[in-house]
Amino acid sequence: MASEAEGRVDLFCPSCSSEMEHVTLREKEIGEGVDLLVRCSGCKHVHTIILRPPKPVKIGMTLSDGRSSSFESIDSDDDEEICVGDTFEHGGSEWTITRLEEEDGRSVKRIDAGSIRRGWAIRVDRVIIPLTMTDGEVSRSSSMECSPDTIFSCGTYIEVEGSTWTIRAIHTGKGRTLRGRRAAADIRRIYLHAE
Repeated sequence: MASEAEGRVDLFCPSCSSEMEHVTLREKEIGEGVDLLVRCSGCKHVHTIILRPPKPVKIGMTLSDGRSSSFESIDSDDDEEICVGDTFEHGGSEWTITRLEEEDGRSVKRIDAGSIRRGWAIRVDRVIIPLTMTDGEVSRSSSMECSPDTIFSCGTYIEVEGSTWTIRAIHTGKGRTLRGRRAAADIRRIYLHAE
């Protein structure tokens, strides 16, 4: 259905084999759905459209937030197509699907929600960046939480745990850089020196 106005609606016509304007002749409520008797404005073909609400399903999903993971049930409609890379909200956080499995355990890129055996997703509305903080000869580890689009630049100052530090280097997973800037989502570790 593309549009609806005064009993007229755009629907696929099986006779015309295209989407055409239809006139609603009769409406019959059945359960939570409705059957529509419609006539194509193009070829005058009369046919029935059956509209039913989708059935709710629960998808077993492993949600990873940094180093911790939990298994949750995510609500969806059984006929909704779910794809790797889709983003959804759950528990006040944003998640991106990284893996989906069919009933037989095979990994798939897209599948109807009712056919999903289980899935995996990572939190994407925040990142936790590991820090190496060096003060003279002493180094210690810490971490900071921030938005994935926060930009960090080598040589700039940053406040961590009540002290000011200089960003000495940024590691992206592909190597360490002593200059330049990177978004938090691309950073694997930041090296800080005491100011």
